[in-house]
Amino acid sequence: MSTYQHIIVGLDLSEESKQILEKAHFLATAANAKLSIAHIIEPLVFTYGGDIPMDISSVQEQIETQATTDLAKIGQEFGVAPENQYIVIGQPANELQTIAAEHNGDLIVVGSHGRHGLSLLLGSTSNSVLHGTHCDVLAVRVTS
Repeated sequence: MSTYQHIIVGLDLSEESKQILEKAHFLATAANAKLSIAHIIEPLVFTYGGDIPMDISSVQEQIETQATTDLAKIGQEFGVAPENQYIVIGQPANELQTIAAEHNGDLIVVGSHGRHGLSLLLGSTSNSVLHGTHCDVLAVRVTS
């Protein structure tokens, strides 16, 4: 049985992100695998349907700057090198799949909230990653 070589962790930079990264870090250490972390920022234009009557590019830049700072902080805490930290603008599931494909990721780790019902077993991002990727996906159940 082969072990994982490169684990990509998708983080939303919430408080629960550390729970996800702790488990991924454990797996990476056990498998002697490379660990990368990624945060995907959805464009504000997508979020609000393009119906914003003002220029929001400076707000988008502020979001990117804060995300870069936050990702670097959690990356440093878990020993993830800066070159293995990714901030990307786009649709989370698609971008995580792209990062994994471009960087030879063989496991994507994402968080999943403990909701009820078959359609809520995985969050929409987790579910989309699972159904569109070439590699394994691990959904880590997070608690608030």
